[in-house]
Amino acid sequence: MIGVFDSGIGGLTVVKALLEKLPDREIVYLGDTARTPYGNKSAGTIIKYSLNNTQFLLDKGARLIVIACNTASSYAFEAVRDRYQLPVFEVIGPGARRAVQRSRKMRIGVIGTRATIDSGGYEMAIKRLEPRSRVISTPCPLLVPLVEEGWIGKPETAMIVRKYMHPLKTRQIDTLILGCTHYPVLHEIIQRKIGKNVALVDSADAIAEEVNDYIDASPQPELLRTGANEERLKIFVTDTAKQFKKTAHLILGRRVPIEHADL
Repeated sequence: MIGVFDSGIGGLTVVKALLEKLPDREIVYLGDTARTPYGNKSAGTIIKYSLNNTQFLLDKGARLIVIACNTASSYAFEAVRDRYQLPVFEVIGPGARRAVQRSRKMRIGVIGTRATIDSGGYEMAIKRLEPRSRVISTPCPLLVPLVEEGWIGKPETAMIVRKYMHPLKTRQIDTLILGCTHYPVLHEIIQRKIGKNVALVDSADAIAEEVNDYIDASPQPELLRTGANEERLKIFVTDTAKQFKKTAHLILGRRVPIEHADL
């Protein structure tokens, strides 16, 4: 079973990609909606929450962990990997690799929470792959709450996205990493405001490919679906809200029962 966690609802974009790439696997998802967002928390707090989340998923039967939260990937990946000694995947490396592959001029933009941007995780990953690259990073702290509240089509959201995209447009980037799993929900708006000639990189697809490659190379029976009649996806949240259900349906394209997790 694959365990996926995020600070809120955005990680369901990763779940959707995993469901498409891995049709014979079970997935358990934890959205830490009671403590979202992680982007304004200290590194110590982010690590503590991430270890809590991982333990919950392991208790539910997960044997491979995907950290779908960019902020947690920046600060807690090593702590989770070292504590539990099991396969752990994070979203920053796959996103950086895909951006370098797609960029023509090596002028790559990154948007994310303040904590993700302040960590410099994407810039370091990109520079390791291509030292000549130029990386322009911009924090977009208002986008996560807008997605969590379901304000996808509101004119206010479009105005805020436009303001965030302006400094990136002036720096003439050719590739933009959506450095938060909430942001693909705003893909169309972001593309419209940044311009059609800028390639958007969604790390959800990239990480799904890497998990698929890992399982293909190292088949593990415990990761296989265990029952033909079982629901492939189980979703847990630390705080249940009606809006979560609506946005989850929007992302996944179907309704899935959501259970409460008491951490």
